[in-house]
Amino acid sequence: MPKPTDLRIPFSWEERRPVLLDRLLYVPPHYSQHETWNPIPWSDPQIFGNDHLVLLEYCSGNGQWIAEKAKKFPHLNWVAVEKKFERARKIWGKLKREGISNLYVCCGEAAILSKFYIPGKSISEIFVNFPDPWPKLRHAKHRLIQAPFLQLMAKCAKQEAKATFVTDDPPYAKQMIKEIEKSSLWKFLLPSPHYSLERGEYGSSYFLDLWQKKGHLIHFIYATYIPALPL
Repeated sequence: MPKPTDLRIPFSWEERRPVLLDRLLYVPPHYSQHETWNPIPWSDPQIFGNDHLVLLEYCSGNGQWIAEKAKKFPHLNWVAVEKKFERARKIWGKLKREGISNLYVCCGEAAILSKFYIPGKSISEIFVNFPDPWPKLRHAKHRLIQAPFLQLMAKCAKQEAKATFVTDDPPYAKQMIKEIEKSSLWKFLLPSPHYSLERGEYGSSYFLDLWQKKGHLIHFIYATYIPALPL
C-alpha cells in the first residue's frame, strides 16, 4: 500500500525542474523556466483521461476536504493545489491508498501554477480554502487574494465558473471582498455584505473544524467569473 514517503523528488536541487510524478505535478521553488512548460490537458491519460468537469482547490493542506469531495462526486475531476511538498504528498498518499481516481495534485506556488501550468479556461469551479491570513499588518501584502491573483484565477476559469473563498480571519475577509469589488472579472453571488456564515453544502475540513472549535466565525464568499467584454 503506497505511503506518502514513497513519493520522492527524483533529482537533486541543482537539477530541479517541473515533473509529473504519478498523479502529482511537482513544480520546484526558485525555478525560473516556467514558460518552457506546455500545460497538459486534463483529459490526458497521465491525469484524468476523460472530459469531465474540473474543480480546483487552492490551499489544500492535508487534503481532507478535497478527498471527501472527490469520493462524494466521482463524476467530477478534482485538482488539489498545495505549496508544501510534505502536505502535497500526504494528499497523494491518500488518493493512492483510497483509489481516488478523480483526484490529482499540483505541488507549487498557486500563482505560478495558475499562470504557467493549469490549462487556460479549463476550470468549472474554484475553491480557496483558508489561505494564510498573514495576520500582521506589515505582512498583509503577502496575502494570496489580491487583484493579480484574481486575474490568474480568471485565466484558468471557464465562463461563469463559480469561486468560493473561505476564511476565519475577519480582516482578510474584508480584504477579499474589497479586491473582488475592484475586479471587473468577478461578480459577487451574494448581496452586501457579500458573505455568509453558514457552511451550507461546503462540507468539512481540518481547518474549518479547528477554527470553529476555537469559536471563530467562518466567512464564505461566493463569486462568479464574468469575462471582460471586448472594447
